[in-house]
Amino acid sequence: MTEKYGITGDMSHKTATFFSNVCVPKDTPEIGIKDISHVMSAAVFNLTKNQALYGYNSLERVYPASTTKILTALTALKYGNLDQEITVSDNAVNVKKGSSLAHLNKGDVLSLRQLLYGLMLPSGNDAAVAIAEGVAGSQEKFLELMNSEAKSLGCTHSNFITVNGLHDDNHYTTPYDIYLIANAAIQNNDIAQVMSTTSYDAYYKDANGQAVTNQWKSTDLFASGDKKLPDGFTFVGGKTGTTGEAKYCLVLVTKNPEGDTIISEVYGADNRYNLYLVQEELLTAVAQ
Repeated sequence: MTEKYGITGDMSHKTATFFSNVCVPKDTPEIGIKDISHVMSAAVFNLTKNQALYGYNSLERVYPASTTKILTALTALKYGNLDQEITVSDNAVNVKKGSSLAHLNKGDVLSLRQLLYGLMLPSGNDAAVAIAEGVAGSQEKFLELMNSEAKSLGCTHSNFITVNGLHDDNHYTTPYDIYLIANAAIQNNDIAQVMSTTSYDAYYKDANGQAVTNQWKSTDLFASGDKKLPDGFTFVGGKTGTTGEAKYCLVLVTKNPEGDTIISEVYGADNRYNLYLVQEELLTAVAQ
């Protein structure tokens, strides 16, 4: 499977320098996960030891849904300024009805820092558009930056069409590519701080200059404590994603009992219960 990425089993001398700093993709796992049939793909990586611990269809194409927003945040911080003020446009608030929102209104003025919390905690599709327009001037220009950033990280099997992960048949990635993105993201202290936050109170001004308070809470049940991690694991950060086509997805960052940083991913779970069940099984299996 690694041949898809131009990687062979011999990493000694010919592999690109980039891959010396990341885990090599691994599939056909030696460990068995009882409920793996309930998901489309899964993967686990130990960042501290630079090891791929588990892979199930980890190089196959998936729809990322709102896990896309990890790349949105990473791109925004590369090209934007955390303290810059962004005015929410009509375009930003007119996103798909019924999708996840930060509940912004046209004319609201927030800093990029605040919008990142609105992006990552409640998974605000409106916040994603506001960020894209504020940083790059338009979603189209921001998407060019997103795809360029993904390619620079080694994501050779991804194509990002939306800044928020709302479904498009041509908007896709692989669990391995998302690992590359998440690995880069959590090296950024500002993104790591946002991803580790469970609740955030944003104070800003509306179009009339009136004070607004907006509270955002993480959609990750491990973050909220509604789901418990296996013994010895601690929560570092995470990003959920859900659409009808992508089903239930979660990119999770934890510390294992030895203090190693772990990225575990589940894509295409058939329901929310099995999403967290398989995540728990993955972490339990690789800790043994």
